[in-house]
Amino acid sequence: MPAVSIVIPMKNEAENVAFLLGEIAEACAALDSHEVIVVDDGSTDATAAIVADMMKTDPSLRLLRHPNSGGQSAAVHSGVLAARAPVVCTLDGDGQNPPAELPKLWAPLLADDTGRLGLVAGQRVGRQDTASKKWASRAANAIRSRLLKDGTRDTGCGLKGFRRDLFLTLPYFDHMHRYLPALFRRDGWEIALVDVSHRERHAGTSNYSNLQRALVGAHDLIGVSWLIRRRKKARAAEELPHGN
Repeated sequence: MPAVSIVIPMKNEAENVAFLLGEIAEACAALDSHEVIVVDDGSTDATAAIVADMMKTDPSLRLLRHPNSGGQSAAVHSGVLAARAPVVCTLDGDGQNPPAELPKLWAPLLADDTGRLGLVAGQRVGRQDTASKKWASRAANAIRSRLLKDGTRDTGCGLKGFRRDLFLTLPYFDHMHRYLPALFRRDGWEIALVDVSHRERHAGTSNYSNLQRALVGAHDLIGVSWLIRRRKKARAAEELPHGN
């Protein structure tokens, strides 16, 4: 069993995939074992073909394909379902999340001996985005933080690490990847926040616009707020052995 599974949602990232996977291999060199799962989310370019070719020489590499685009949360969810490791780390497929930051995510989770840490979330420092994108993100994060009180300044960062078993108990919905700190806190798990670097796209263009993010964000925010208000008051029951 691998110690860590790296899940990467990708859509039309043919120009980035080989570059990004090379950097991930370097970042994971210190691990005893790992796997990298690329989830091709309905790409119409050569993304899947490039990954399939790289799999011939890299046994740690796996490829999942959505026949139609389901969005980033759907791709992450498919990757986590397929993951074989107890710890999963995610990063965006556009290359803006440096893979060298991945050890900051898995190290606290692998070292946790309390069983209380559920999520390690990256917080971007020095974002390399357009002014309009950064402004829209700051506004959305401010609204989200005030409403959900999740203690997180940046939920849009793709660099996240979490326990696979806990992630799969969370309510699944489209765009849930942007609300993981609130969802883990909702169920009583501890989260850790780590500063991570950010960089410009290696190649290609974004699959989403500021307007698209804003339109879905308002609807999702209301739904997550509802989920938090109606959270369970107790965790799953533990069955005791005979004789107790």
